[in-house]
Amino acid sequence: MKILNLYACLGGNRYKWDEVTEVKVTAVEWDEELAKLYQDRFPNDKVIVADAHQYLLDHYKEFDFIWSSPPCPTHSRARYWNSSNYDTKTKAIFPDMKLYEEILFLKHYFKGKFVVENVIPYYEPLIIAQKKGRHLYWTNFNLPNNLNDRRFKISSAKNEFNGLCKFHEYDFNKYKGDQPLKKIARNLVDYEAGKTILETALGIITKQNVKQIELF
Repeated sequence: MKILNLYACLGGNRYKWDEVTEVKVTAVEWDEELAKLYQDRFPNDKVIVADAHQYLLDHYKEFDFIWSSPPCPTHSRARYWNSSNYDTKTKAIFPDMKLYEEILFLKHYFKGKFVVENVIPYYEPLIIAQKKGRHLYWTNFNLPNNLNDRRFKISSAKNEFNGLCKFHEYDFNKYKGDQPLKKIARNLVDYEAGKTILETALGIITKQNVKQIELF
């Protein structure tokens, strides 16, 4: 199964995909340090340092399944709450509409199955999504009610980072780039959710292939 993993970060969503089926993954990540660590974590994947948004437009026809997790800060409720107060140092910014560009593009042009994942925004979503936990998922197939049974609980702010390392089974201290470690750890998709979503998509794809064979 050929999969395109956009804005791949450290591959939280991808971690358990090999338990589902044989996958051939192309991962696209702009941050060179994250891309290097992703490659160390998944040596058999093809890792490309590039603009994921443009790569999607240029290469979407080459894949069976596409996962996209565009940057979420401009849509997040936390940032909005900080910036909506005129006295704060957090500047108000436009929402990055690449999120909706990709949803519309995949919905109308892509022939396979896709997932676009992002945070629950501070506004009413412009396109209806499936809400699961603290995330929204735009897909062209229905997701199960529960993606996983795992819940990350913060015992204290002091222990949050170590807890995230344990939760994701990854030592984020390996990252030596410019982004805050806690931000990267918080943004990683739960690997059980990633596994469940691929299982769901694969079941649908398999059924479609069977129906196609039966026609002949």
